[in-house]
Amino acid sequence: MRQCMLCLKGSIIRGKRRLLRGHYNPVSQARKYPNLQKTSFAGMKLTACTKCIRTIAKAGR
Repeated sequence: MRQCMLCLKGSIIRGKRRLLRGHYNPVSQARKYPNLQKTSFAGMKLTACTKCIRTIAKAGR
């Protein structure tokens, strides 16, 4: 499963909504994944979401 190794953020299932004659029609379900990037942190290579990467970069200043 695609998951952030720091905050354990994973995929979620959300319903798509389509506007149909002034009313939203929940049509189907779609799986959404976080924006995961490969990075190195404390000598380890890991897969982290971009929010965690920004937080690490901000703390490293």
